[in-house]
Formats: sequence, structure tokens, C-alpha cells
Amino acid sequence: MITVSPLYPLKFYPILKQKVWGGTKLQKRFQKKAKGNIGESWEISGVEENISEIANGSLKGKTLNWVLQSYREKLVGEAVYKNFGNQFPLLFKFIDAHEDLSVQVHPDDLLAKARHGSFGKTEMWYILDVEENGKLIIGFNQQMDSKKYLQYLSKNRITEILNVETIKKGDAFILKPGTVHAIGAGVLLAEIQQTSDITYRIYDWNRPDTDGQPRELHTELALEAINFGPSKSKLDYSEEINSPSPIGTTNFFAVNKLVLSKNYLKNLEEVPSFTVYMCLEGSAIIETDDYSEEIKKGETVLIPAQLPELKFITNSASFLEVYIP
Repeated sequence: MITVSPLYPLKFYPILKQKVWGGTKLQKRFQKKAKGNIGESWEISGVEENISEIANGSLKGKTLNWVLQSYREKLVGEAVYKNFGNQFPLLFKFIDAHEDLSVQVHPDDLLAKARHGSFGKTEMWYILDVEENGKLIIGFNQQMDSKKYLQYLSKNRITEILNVETIKKGDAFILKPGTVHAIGAGVLLAEIQQTSDITYRIYDWNRPDTDGQPRELHTELALEAINFGPSKSKLDYSEEINSPSPIGTTNFFAVNKLVLSKNYLKNLEEVPSFTVYMCLEGSAIIETDDYSEEIKKGETVLIPAQLPELKFITNSASFLEVYIP
């Protein structure tokens, strides 16, 4: 392995995705520099052809893949590197749904590997803001099986069997693979997911894409992936100040909320992986022994696994704190 310089908190240039359903909140609220209807800001990505580039410090300009291959377990942790090697395991996004997203489903690891040589897609949503009548679609509103589902789909009546969740700022949901879902118009959220870009689109509101043509539907592929059983996705959690509040845990990641009203010292030696902070409100200076970096609302930072502690200097900031348990 080549000789490398010490690691430090890493920020990345966002990868901005123009979408037919996107809006302008990511530019206006999070100062993302882009024109047009931006639906997604990929904050940290190891997805092929969408590899994040470091935006700060001595490694500026290097890619996430390069730093992972160079630093290995020092970046992600021994267990994570053993399990995933040179594939960064998580994808972090901010999403602005100006219009309804398509109704869709993601495969699990077994099906995704067999079909695509990829991970499946377990994901978590944290609601940052919601306009009046904003909603999510999660699962079905009645007992369902493949035959009944296909009958409704063939008659263009699928919306009649979908479960609609009313939501508010601060709500959080874990969506397991196989859960039929969609983000409704007027919703701004943070998303944490496995590194996968496999989506089976079921229904797209009969609208054209940016090129004027209907987007492809994946009826047959989706059928085998769908879980027709009941699903409980909404998370119950209590929020504390100046202490991590657990929101939810999956086999692939754990998420806390960290609301700070004063300086805070985080011991990272007890965390078995890298840690990622997505800044939801306010700002903070984060410091290690020999490095400091400001993180502001709408920014994301990756803290390498080898760093023993991190100091937050702030009087008002809130974050999603993500690691691999």
C-alpha cells in the first residue's frame, strides 16, 4: 500500500441530478449551485459513474474510490473493509420532490445480486420539510397479492390500493427492499441507503420525461421484487439535546439525530466504522487534533474511522449521524 498523509474530515462536491419531478429548494435552501429542476443532491456516492470527489483539504480533487483504495480500513473501519472491500457501502442524498415521484420498488440483496451483480436497496428517509398536503406512499392500504395487484395495475387503478402517509417535519421512515413507495410533491428529505441505483418503476402518473417521452416502466421486474405483506416503516424516536438520539437501525446502517446548543465532544473510538454527518440546520466548526472544517446546513461530511474524537463548536446546529453498527 502506498504511503499516504493523515486523514481528516472529508467534504465532497455534491452530484446534482436534474429530474422531471425536481424543484429549486436544494439551490435556495442548501445553496447547491445548479440551474433547472434539481431533484437529488448525491452528497457521498460510490455508485459507478457517480463517484464523489473530495472538495476540501490536502486530498481535494481525489475521488472517494481513490481514498478508499489508498486508506482502506483507516477510512471505513476494519469490519466494513473486510465486508465491502473497495466498494463504499452507503449512498447519502438530499431529495426535493416538487412533483410526485414515480411509484417504485427496490430489490433485496439476493435478487439484486442475481440480476445486476449489485447490492439491494434498504433506505431511510428523514423529513426536512413538507408543504401543505405533502405525503408519502408506503406499501398497500389493504391485503394484497400478485394477482390482485396486477388487476389494478392493468386497469390503471393502482393508486386506489396504495397506502398514503401524512407526514410532518422530523418524521423518519425505514423502507425495506420490496416496499412499494413514492415521495409526494412538496416533500424535502434526507435519504440514507445502500450503495445501489436499482429502481423498478411501477407507475409514473402518465407524465412525460424531460425529453417528452414516457419513462420506462418495469412491471415484470418489479413483480418478483414486491413484498405484498403489511409493512411498518414509520419510526418512533424521542429527541434529546446535546446527546445522540437514536432514530433507527438496519442491518446496513444506524442513524441518530444530534441537536446541539453548545460545544460537543464526540468519542469516535466506540464507533466501529466511519461516521457521516448530514447538517440539517445551523452550522458548526468540527475539529480534530490538527484539522478544522466548517459544516453548514445542507452539507455533509465523512469522518474517517481512524479518527479518535471530534469536537463540534457551535451554539445551534442539528445533524443526522450515520455509521455502520
